[in-house]
Amino acid sequence: MTSTAHGPVEAVIFDWGGTLTPWHEVDLPAQWRVFAREVHGIPVESRDMDPEDLAEADSLAHRILVAEEAAWKRGRSEHSSASLEEVLAEAGVDPAHDRHHLALAAYQRFWEPHTHTDPQVRPLWEALHDRGIRVGVLSNTIWSRAYHRELFQRDGVLDPVDGDVYSSEIHVVKPHAEAFLAACAAVSVQPERAVYVGDRLFEDVHGPQQVGMRAIWVPHSDIPADQRVEVDVTPDAEAHQLSDIVGIVDRWIAGH
Repeated sequence: MTSTAHGPVEAVIFDWGGTLTPWHEVDLPAQWRVFAREVHGIPVESRDMDPEDLAEADSLAHRILVAEEAAWKRGRSEHSSASLEEVLAEAGVDPAHDRHHLALAAYQRFWEPHTHTDPQVRPLWEALHDRGIRVGVLSNTIWSRAYHRELFQRDGVLDPVDGDVYSSEIHVVKPHAEAFLAACAAVSVQPERAVYVGDRLFEDVHGPQQVGMRAIWVPHSDIPADQRVEVDVTPDAEAHQLSDIVGIVDRWIAGH
């Protein structure tokens, strides 16, 4: 942890998945089966499937899953980022395929139930704005900025966002210091006057504290063992629900 004198809180920056959205367990291989079967024109619910087509679709799904898992593993070990397009290219997916856009739409439909913003987010962000505090988002993601903003727009929380950064558009992922510096720049704040909120100790507490930010840990996600990186770190505060953050920030504003 970087030793620093914290200034007044001028911005609070949030992780997305598992923080702004409730934690969900997701069948990760299923996302790519949905995608691959759409590429091959196989209805998901069909019971009359050509075995050869099904085998080809399942082979494609497996290749994409392996490519995605490798990308996330590199992120944890090397802190390098990846995009959805890069993952699909690594698996040999042809973006010019005439069913590619249908497969992407099926993939997004698969994820739709897992992307809804926590109902506490808008009141929280409005309360922070009432205190003159800017709101930011920094997410480790392979998805595009445009797609994330579509989700925020759908849920009625896009307009309070003062700045947002997605690892898919930069060359690093959390906990790399450059990701947090980029997020601070996006909301025009110095790190020692910013707070980061997230559900993972390695990415969301260790990461921001490296650059002098305060870190609030939201420990309500059941992080899979293969996604955890052990780290000896102490958050500056814990929030067991998002609405707790206002009280924490108020205490810091008051100098406690």
